[in-house]
Amino acid sequence: METSLNRRTFLARTGLATAGAGALAAGITGVAGCRTDDGAAAQPGTSPPQVSPFDPNDWASVRAQFDLDTQLGQFAAFVLASHPAPVRAAIAVYRDSLDRDTVAATADEVQLEDAARGAAAEYLEVAAEEIALTDSTTMGLGLTYHGLRLRPGDHILTSTHDFYATHEALRLAAARTGATVQRIPLYDDPASAAVDQIVARVRAGIRPATRLVALTWVHSSTGVKLPVRQIADAIGEVNRSRSEADQIRFGLDAVHGLGADPTSPAALGCDMFVSGTHKWLFGPRGTGLVWARRDAWDSLAAIIPTFSGPSFGNWFDGGSAPFVFGLDGTPGGFHSFEHRWALTDAFEFHLAIGKDRVAARTQELATRLKDGIAGLPNVRLVTPRDPALSAGIVCCDVAGRDPLEVVAQLRSDHRVVASATPYQTSYLRLGPSIVTSPEQVDAAVRALASLQ
Repeated sequence: METSLNRRTFLARTGLATAGAGALAAGITGVAGCRTDDGAAAQPGTSPPQVSPFDPNDWASVRAQFDLDTQLGQFAAFVLASHPAPVRAAIAVYRDSLDRDTVAATADEVQLEDAARGAAAEYLEVAAEEIALTDSTTMGLGLTYHGLRLRPGDHILTSTHDFYATHEALRLAAARTGATVQRIPLYDDPASAAVDQIVARVRAGIRPATRLVALTWVHSSTGVKLPVRQIADAIGEVNRSRSEADQIRFGLDAVHGLGADPTSPAALGCDMFVSGTHKWLFGPRGTGLVWARRDAWDSLAAIIPTFSGPSFGNWFDGGSAPFVFGLDGTPGGFHSFEHRWALTDAFEFHLAIGKDRVAARTQELATRLKDGIAGLPNVRLVTPRDPALSAGIVCCDVAGRDPLEVVAQLRSDHRVVASATPYQTSYLRLGPSIVTSPEQVDAAVRALASLQ
């Protein structure tokens, strides 16, 4: 069932089509009415910022699209993303348009949101109608787990490694429905975590009353990347002997995988895929999405009224348009429009580089960092060295040092920007990404080696 225009058709009809890398080099893509015949951005009263020419095949050119301080080694850029040039330019045009004439600027609101949903669908290799737009991972988790049709006595299985947002969303959902939540460890030592061990522990945690398994793709606490496909297969095996009413749904917090691992949600095998887009994707701050498999739609309900056309139609004439997750799962109300509409540009930026190349680059730099840390006598590597069990996050422990103190010293003495994991057991965390160079990785290893 089609609920929105085909993305390419829409872009062609409204003049939003881009010319690939050449259009990105002009500094802006996907912005209505802001391009002249020669490809330069132009709109009355608007002057998008000047940017460096963009060659998606050159990593130095990719890094040059960001306004991050080049005197710093940016290993915490994923925490809250810096906007690359095309996203900054799109936001600037939309913001200026809204400031100048809000009625005219929002005339194409539905189409621009459709374009953002379509860009996300192209990137994720799914249908646009399966994607709801949100403001963050936390919002998406709350909407998804509260929207799940749980019953008193239902069992929810999660892990001890998940972040506050998952644990709290599940606690609140269980309190409302009468379900119970169980947290289990999936590994004892993250550095030696193994696929078979993780899958076996999930399988052992499933009960006859289990209706939801809620996990995180890449743990921000340790850097472990779960074998999601194998977990999904184990859940599927259990589901084959269950009635439709007793099926287990598999929800995934994907925020530290999206933009760092190219695997599509359908290939991962989860039922719900929840992520912000302002971390490894380097999308507009304050944006996010939820994907839900079509055969899981009947298990979900909208929590916040949407502003979709079918929903308004139901209100006007008492109709009963069918539930379409992407539209009906997207909260209504006024949003930070300029950021949401610029999602198109964020996905196009990654697609121009190639999401497989982005993932390979992230893995290359993370492996280089882990290999360097593994040779240091004063630092213990926490994240698995196996690329199959890790992505871009690298966690470590500096002997005898508090992680927050180390973060401060790395910045002040070595101009390396790191972070500390916000958990009861806290580690030093570094995240090399497309804004990081191999030389900066080596400098970070030298800095860690110098710590006493």
